[in-house]
Amino acid sequence: MDARLVGGKLLRRGYTTGSCAAAAANAATAMLLTQINYDTVKLITPGGVALTLDVLDAAFTPDYASCAIQKDSGDDPDVTNGCRVYACVSKMDGGIAIRGGEGVGRVTKPGLDQPVGAYAINAVPRRQIREECEAVCRECGYTGGLSVVISIPGGEEIAKRTFNPRMGIEGGLSVLGTTGIVEPMSEAAAADTLRAELSLLYEAGHRDLVLTIGNYGELFARDTLKLNMESHVKCANFIGETLSAAAEKGFTHALLIGHIGKLVKLGIGITNTHSSHGDGRMETLIACALDAGASLTLLHQIRNQVSTDAALACLREAGLMEKTLQPLRDRILDTLQRRVAANLSVHVVCFCGTGEKMEEIFSI
Repeated sequence: MDARLVGGKLLRRGYTTGSCAAAAANAATAMLLTQINYDTVKLITPGGVALTLDVLDAAFTPDYASCAIQKDSGDDPDVTNGCRVYACVSKMDGGIAIRGGEGVGRVTKPGLDQPVGAYAINAVPRRQIREECEAVCRECGYTGGLSVVISIPGGEEIAKRTFNPRMGIEGGLSVLGTTGIVEPMSEAAAADTLRAELSLLYEAGHRDLVLTIGNYGELFARDTLKLNMESHVKCANFIGETLSAAAEKGFTHALLIGHIGKLVKLGIGITNTHSSHGDGRMETLIACALDAGASLTLLHQIRNQVSTDAALACLREAGLMEKTLQPLRDRILDTLQRRVAANLSVHVVCFCGTGEKMEEIFSI
C-alpha cells in the first residue's frame, strides 16, 4: 500500500476487513468454479483503490472452496491487524446468500448498520462481496447461486478489545469498511463509532444525551453530579463532530461535561480538542483575563503555566477567576451556537481539578 503524510510522518495505508472479505470471496468463488488454485487476487475498493492481495490457506473441491486474506491496517493502530478473514463458498440453487461464521458478531440492538439478528457484515462490504461473486460468475458462465460464509478465527476474543460488546454486537468482530482503505491514524473510525452509539441510543427512545470528554468527565458526571448515565456517550475530543451528529439524528438536548483544559479550546472555536488540532489554552485564558482587568504581571504568570488548573490557581489568587470565566462562557456559547443546529439545545458543565479534587467552576 502507498503512504500519506500525517502529522509530519509518512504513514502507510492499509485495507479494511470488508476488503479482505470481498477479496477472499472473489478468490474462493473463482477456485470453486474453475478448480484452479490462485496465489493472488485483484480487487478495486469502493474508494477506487486497486489492490493485489495474497491468497492464503486455499482449499477447494467440486463442492466448496475456501481461502483467507490477511488484514493489513498499515500504520493505523488497529486490534484486527494481522487477523485472517476467510470466505467459504459453495453452490446453491439461486441468488447469493452472505452470512457470518466463526468470529463474526451478530447485531443484538437496533440502530446499527444491520438489523437485529443479522451478522455484523455492514452494507458496503456486503455489496462488495456480492458484486465480486457476481463478476466471477459472469466470467465463468455460471448461472446458479452461491452461499458465502465469512469467518474470522479468533474474532470473538479480539472483539473484546473493541467497542462491539458495548454497542450490542456479540460473538465476534464486525466486517467494516466504507472506502475499503484504512487511513493511518484515522479519526474516521472513532467518529463512525460515536455515530453508531448515538444511533443505538436514539433507537432505544432517548432524546437527551449526557456527553463527557474523557474519563474524568465521566467520573464527574456519575460521582459528583450523580447523573443518570443511561444515555451517556463519551465523545472524547470529538465535541463538534458528536454534537453535529446528535443534531442530525434528532436528539433534542445534550449536556456536555468536560474539564477546563478541553473546554477552554471551544473559546477560540476549536471543536476537536486533540492537541494535533491546535492548543491555544493559555492564550484564550489570557484574552479572557485581559477582559477581566488582569495586570500585565498576571497575564505573564498565566502564560508561563503548564496546565489550565495552574492558570486558574493564579486567577483565583488574584481574585479574578469568576470575572475571567464569564467571557470564556460567552466565547464557548458562541462557538456552540455557530456549530450546532438550532434544534439541539446544548448545556455545558465545566470543572477543574482531577481525581477527588474535581469541582464545578461554571455552567452554561
